[in-house]
Amino acid sequence: MSQVPERSEIDPDYKWDLASIYEDDEAWEEAYEAVDARVDDLREYEGHATDDAETLRELFELREEIMREVAKVRSYASLRSAEDTRNQEYQALQAKAESLSSSAQSAASFLEPELQELDEADVDSLIETEPALAAYEHYFDDVLRMKPHTRSAEVEELLAELGEVAGASSDIYGMLSNADMTFPTVERPDGEAVEISLGNFTKLQKHPDRGFRREVYEQFYDEWAEVRNAVGTSLKNSVKKDVKYARARNYETAREAALNGPNVPVAVYDTLVDTVRANLDSLHRHTELKRDALDVDELEMWDLYMSLTGDEGPDIPYEQAREYIVEAVAPLGEPYQTRVQNGLDSRWVDVYENRGKRSGAFSAGTYDTQPFISMNYQDDISSMFTLAHELGHSMHSELAKDAQPWQYADYTIFVAEVASTVNETLLTHYLLETLDDDELRMHILDEYLERFRATLYRQTMFADFELQIHEIAEADGALTPDRFDECYREVKAEFYEPARIDDRIAREWMRIPHFYYNYYVYQYATGISAAVAIVDQILNEGEDAAAAYREALSLGGSKYPIEVLETAGVDMTSPEPIESALSVYDDYLDRMAELL
Repeated sequence: MSQVPERSEIDPDYKWDLASIYEDDEAWEEAYEAVDARVDDLREYEGHATDDAETLRELFELREEIMREVAKVRSYASLRSAEDTRNQEYQALQAKAESLSSSAQSAASFLEPELQELDEADVDSLIETEPALAAYEHYFDDVLRMKPHTRSAEVEELLAELGEVAGASSDIYGMLSNADMTFPTVERPDGEAVEISLGNFTKLQKHPDRGFRREVYEQFYDEWAEVRNAVGTSLKNSVKKDVKYARARNYETAREAALNGPNVPVAVYDTLVDTVRANLDSLHRHTELKRDALDVDELEMWDLYMSLTGDEGPDIPYEQAREYIVEAVAPLGEPYQTRVQNGLDSRWVDVYENRGKRSGAFSAGTYDTQPFISMNYQDDISSMFTLAHELGHSMHSELAKDAQPWQYADYTIFVAEVASTVNETLLTHYLLETLDDDELRMHILDEYLERFRATLYRQTMFADFELQIHEIAEADGALTPDRFDECYREVKAEFYEPARIDDRIAREWMRIPHFYYNYYVYQYATGISAAVAIVDQILNEGEDAAAAYREALSLGGSKYPIEVLETAGVDMTSPEPIESALSVYDDYLDRMAELL
C-alpha cells in the first residue's frame, strides 16, 4: 500500500535546515524571551515619536531591531508547525509567536497615527535635520497616503491587538484541512491501495483510468461534505472580518481596502476580470480539446486535470527537476543562476510530503534568514513547475534583501507572483526548445497550458467568486454553505461551459485556502500576465531586458507595485499584458492541436 510517510522517515538531505535560524528549540525560547522583554520599550515613545528628528530616528532603529527578531521567532515557529500540523508542541510555539507578533505590532501601532499628524513640509524639515531619515522617504509617503484610513492611536492599538483573533477563521480552517481531516484509501487499477491526501489529489486526478479518477474525485469531495458546516462557518466569518476591518478604516468595500494597502487601483481588478471574461472562448477551446483528446462524449469534472496526451506523463525525479530549472533561468544572468543552484544545495527546500505536513507549497523566510521552500514533491512535471515557481519567490527575496534596507526588503504579493511565474515561463521555453524527447515535450506543453488555465483563468474565476461573496456580506446578506455552493456553481459553469457541472464541484470552494487571504488570488492572474510579457522581452532583447527585470526585483518595497512593474517594462493598468498573455495561450493551444 502506498502511504504518506511520517516525517522521521524522510532523508534529512531533503528537509530544510531550520537550525540556520535557531540551533534548537531552546535557542528559540531564549530568543523569544529576549525580544518579548523588549517589546514594551517601543511604548516609551508613544506621544513623542515626532518630538524631534533624533527621537524619530531612534524609534525607527529600535522598531527595526525588535521587528527583525520577532520575524525570526515567528518564522521558526511557523515552519516547525508546517512540518507536522499534528504536533501540539509546535502548534503551541506558533501560537506564542503569533501572540508576540501581535503584541509587537500593537506596541508600535501609535507610530503611523503620530506621523500622520505631520504634513510634507514637516517631513522635509525632519529629514533636513536628520539626514538618516531620508532612507524613509517612500515610507513617509506611504504613511501619509493612508491618512484617511488610519484611526486614532487608541483604535489602531486595539485593531493590532485583535490581529491574532482576526486570523482565527484561517487558523481553524488550516488545522481542520491539514491536521484533522483524513481522506479515504482507494485501490488503483493495478490493485495497489493509495491514501488520498490534499497533496496527491491533483496527481491522482491525472491517472489514465477514468473510473479510478471518478472514484478519487467522489471520495475526496464526499469527505469535504462531512465538514461542510464547519468550513462554511469559517469562510463566512473570514469574509465578515474583511468587511468589518475595511469599515473600521473608512473604506467603502473590503476590496478597496485590500487593494489600497499596496496602492493598486481597483480598476486593475476589474480590468482583469472583464478581459478574461471576454476571452472565455479560449478556455472553452482548451476544454473541448481535452474532451476530444480523451474521446469522451461529455467532459466530467474528474477529467479536468487530465493531460491532453491521455496519460499521466513521465516521472520527473526531484534531482532532474533541479537540473532543468537551473538551466532554464540562465537568461536571467549567471549570478542569478548560480544563486539558484547554491540555494538548492543549501537545503532551502523541504521536498517531500509527510503525514500532517501543511498542504501545497510556499516560500518563506525573513530579512535575516535564508529562504525556506515547502514542497510536497510528487515526482511529476507539475511538481517541477511548482518548485520553479517557489524558487522565483525565494530569489525575489534574496535580490530585494541585497539591495534594500529592512524597511523596503518586503514586497507586495502583486509583484511577488510575477517573479514566480517568470521562472515557470522560462522553464517552459527551455524545455520546449532543448528536449529531444517528443513525448516529454508534449507533456511539457500540456503542463504549461494547464498551469496557464489554472493561473490566469482559474484564479480569475476565484477572484470573481471572492468578489461576489464579499459583496453579499457588504449588503448584509446571509453567507451559508448553500449560498457559497450557488455562487461557486454559477461561476464554474460559466468558465467551464463545455463540461458538465455536478453537485460535488459546487463544493470546490471548501478546499481553497486562498479565500482566507483577503483578495489574494487575483494577483496570480495579473502575475502571469506580467510574467509572459517580461519573458518575451528577455528572450527578444537579451541582457538589457534581463537587467531591467532584476532591477525590478531588487526594488523590493521601495516603490509601489505598479511602478516596480513599469521598471520591468510592463503596464498593469492596461489590458494589454493580459491580452498578450491570452494570445500566447492561444498560440500554445494551436501547437497542441497540431500535435494531437
